[in-house]
Amino acid sequence: MSASDSPVSNDLFNRALKLIPGGVNSPVRAFRSVGGTPFFTQSAKGARLTTADGRELIDYVCTWGPAIHGHNHPAIREAVAEALERGTSFGTPNPYEVEMAELIVDMVPSVEKVRMVNSGTEATMSAIRLARGATGRDKIIKFAGCYHGHVDSLLVKAGSGALTLGNPDSAGIPASFAGETIVLPYNDLGALQLAFSEHPEKIAGVIIEPYPANCGLILPQTGYLEALRELCTRHGTVLIFDEVMTGFRIAPGGVQEKTGVTPDLTCLGKIIGGGLPVGAFGGRADLMDHLAPLGPVYQAGTLSGNPLAMAAGITALKLLREGDPYKRLESSAKQLAIALKLAAANLGVALQVPQAGSMFGLYFADKPVTNFDEALASRTELFKPLFQCALDLGVYLPPSAYEACFVSTAHTVNDIARTAEVLTSAIKQISESGPGQ
Repeated sequence: MSASDSPVSNDLFNRALKLIPGGVNSPVRAFRSVGGTPFFTQSAKGARLTTADGRELIDYVCTWGPAIHGHNHPAIREAVAEALERGTSFGTPNPYEVEMAELIVDMVPSVEKVRMVNSGTEATMSAIRLARGATGRDKIIKFAGCYHGHVDSLLVKAGSGALTLGNPDSAGIPASFAGETIVLPYNDLGALQLAFSEHPEKIAGVIIEPYPANCGLILPQTGYLEALRELCTRHGTVLIFDEVMTGFRIAPGGVQEKTGVTPDLTCLGKIIGGGLPVGAFGGRADLMDHLAPLGPVYQAGTLSGNPLAMAAGITALKLLREGDPYKRLESSAKQLAIALKLAAANLGVALQVPQAGSMFGLYFADKPVTNFDEALASRTELFKPLFQCALDLGVYLPPSAYEACFVSTAHTVNDIARTAEVLTSAIKQISESGPGQ
């Protein structure tokens, strides 16, 4: 979709460039890795976005995950409107916070107590501080390609927008901060065992996306998460699952419900805001009680537990308990994955399409991707023509080869069929362009 096809979006972007760094308020929105000018969304409903230029797009970004029920769901909109009548923020506890906490504790296996925050970044930052405060240790293990928000000590070999823009290690972070972070390859049990043996009684926590979804979508090898859990238990290290993306998407209780591997702390976000800014972290009661005002680990937020966000999130979670939406979400995502793999195989294009629950990823690679280095080695240059062809034909994928795609309950059978048709056409164009593409 060229700038000439999007005069309003092009004008908005040119105005934004003068006032906002890069013209965007989150880097991956800039379309730098896929080319062209980003479109601006005027409105959204169900599985579709309507651009400022009047184009309608089938959306597989779903606001980067939260829109599991599609955009502008009437029940969520009604809940926000009802909460709005009572006020936008109180600076005191409110009843919504208690109901949200009850829902999360009931749905997520690891969570006995929970603290609300305002974003996924706040959740991971707070969980790391809590792990250090509770253990009296300093070092943290993270995994290459896993993105845990823009926390100083965790922006080392990070995924998401950092990886998309070719800067997995951010400037502005003192070496001393990064020095307390041990970065390991995902799915490498030997490296994990070695790290524990080289740093005895020094590792406060291990933070991991159990299914890394910020460098595509990578799935754990058999027994890997179980072995990680055992190592953390043996060494007195806090295991933190970052389920900001996978929570409530893979299953009601996230990856930990699906795998049966229970972390000590869990970071949540996205869906529990129903589209509004929110995050949370929770876990074992004895750990959570180290937080102020009960304990010495300080964490606070004026807008934490905001009534509008809580009302939206409560409704979103309750909708997930009606009927069996997960069966349909899984079926839709699986249908797309199968169609893409079949098209690629028939056209001689090496394409991997990992899929779990309502999420799937795309790697132009000969074999399944199991870690960060393999993701980097995939032919990411082929994603650009795929993205542009899909966008031209009315399907919006994440504007990055290193992001997961999301299906919502609002995607219809016809939406899925049309998307399979569009992406098959895009793969065909790639195959016809030859190896130099």
